Amino acid sequence: MKQFTYTVTDKLGIHARPAGDLVKVAKEFNSTVKASCNGKTVDAKRLIALMSLGAKQNHAVSVEIEGDDEEAAAEKLEAFFKENL
Repeated sequence: MKQFTYTVTDKLGIHARPAGDLVKVAKEFNSTVKASCNGKTVDAKRLIALMSLGAKQNHAVSVEIEGDDEEAAAEKLEAFFKENL
């Protein structure tokens, strides 16, 4: 299992466009990808679930990846967060 935590810097938080892009990246991998924020954990491969986290600017989002390609998934997802959120 791989994990990382990222503090959202985007002024709008995780809104529709980056959330949709994040789901696309997560779906590239066979591993399960879970995101947690505000005491709630969701499947990061589901757009509505991801947006339901209510992650705003300065909120910490924890991401947990587990599966056969978790190493590559964690690397790509962490890069996505840093570049887009």
